[in-house]
Amino acid sequence: MTSNRLPGTDTPGRDAGLLSPVWAGHGEELSDEAWVAAMLQVEVALARAQARLGVVPEWAVAPIEAAVRSRPVDVARLARDARGSANPVVALVRVLTDAVAGIDPAAAEFVHRGGTSQDVLDSAAMLLAGRTLTRIDADLGRTADALARLAAEHAVTPMAGRTLTQHAVPVTFGAKAAGWLTLVLDASDRVRQVRAALPVQLGGAAGTLAAYYEYARLAGVDPAGHAAALTGAFAGELGLHAPEAPWHTVRTPLADLGWAAVAVTGGLGKFAVDVLGMARTEVDEVAEPGAEGSGASSAMPQKRNPVLATMIVSAARQAPAQALVLGQSLLAEDERSAGGWQSEWQPLREALRLAAGAARTAVPLAEGLAVFPDRMLRNLRLTGGAVVSERLNAALAPLLGKAAAKRLLADVAREAVTSRRSFEEVLAAAPGPAGGLPDGTGLADLLDPANYLGAAEELVERVLRRHRNRPTSNAED
Repeated sequence: MTSNRLPGTDTPGRDAGLLSPVWAGHGEELSDEAWVAAMLQVEVALARAQARLGVVPEWAVAPIEAAVRSRPVDVARLARDARGSANPVVALVRVLTDAVAGIDPAAAEFVHRGGTSQDVLDSAAMLLAGRTLTRIDADLGRTADALARLAAEHAVTPMAGRTLTQHAVPVTFGAKAAGWLTLVLDASDRVRQVRAALPVQLGGAAGTLAAYYEYARLAGVDPAGHAAALTGAFAGELGLHAPEAPWHTVRTPLADLGWAAVAVTGGLGKFAVDVLGMARTEVDEVAEPGAEGSGASSAMPQKRNPVLATMIVSAARQAPAQALVLGQSLLAEDERSAGGWQSEWQPLREALRLAAGAARTAVPLAEGLAVFPDRMLRNLRLTGGAVVSERLNAALAPLLGKAAAKRLLADVAREAVTSRRSFEEVLAAAPGPAGGLPDGTGLADLLDPANYLGAAEELVERVLRRHRNRPTSNAED
């Protein structure tokens, strides 16, 4: 029988982001190898913390560190072996213990001393999440700087405001950019808040630290206050927060991470979806930065597709589904969850990858976005002045009455559409309005979109002030 497989596809490989290009090329930060490395780092941190408190002899730490540096883990085999315990830590501890024994058999007794699988995997997850959030915040900072420049430069650049897809009233491109900037600042606030509170996990078998206490007692260490001391030392080794108590089935940190991912991807997604609309051929108000091969179509040579915005929107549409699973993790039964805990790992990784990919992709989009004020002005004039009919309604209300003025302007707008004439032309021919305007007020002035921008410039400045006064992040990677 003839095989339908293509050459070179028989051997499975790593997940490189082929079907999720928003994070492709940067997935190694949360790869299986990265998770294993983080779990091994947790094991070393635990040994160091226990040695500092006298529970593990100082001499035992070096062989454990040496075994970790030797990279003794076959990740593919570890993944298969994880099926035997429904988590990868049990098999990982065996591998690490054997590697330590090969260096110093006596030191092998102090690997994973008093620990449980969830302590290791949860702490590793927070470690990786912290690193990822730090990178996300740095990218959000660059995006915010670029959007602030756009907002300042175009604070009074008029364009059509659109509601329910239709021209509404004039706005400014700076006001639109300030809206995007607000979302990025909001997302960054959320990221920083969550990053600062990421906790280590240290609870032992059922959240009482009983084994940790027992090993302390056997080592001649007074168990009184040992929980807080060990948790604090362990957290210090990893650069994480020391929680008041273990959180094996108190999964708020996972829900917080899910929401942070949604805040990042959703905020950037609003920016991206607006770019998609404004970059349409017939709208042509902005364009993505051009680069060789960027935006290419497999069929149409002329295409310059907005691929950066497209990838960000794809992340924004996926992240809420991952966060939903993490939110459901709050329903964790008893002192350790069967299935609930295991269900978190992949959605957490994907949520972080999507958020990190969206943040990284937003940087070149914001920094290189081309803005076309002349096209914005052209689009504003498409309706021949109808876009400022709200202003006309206010000007005519004292003369005709509010309801009558609104009826008149609605009739003018309909006539302009059916007769294919401009709104201004039909209005000028209507009885009453042009000659009955307040003194010194001309119809042309009332119909000029640049004269009806409201508080746009002031609002832009308020957002820019928030951006200027924002403290730089000092989160440690």
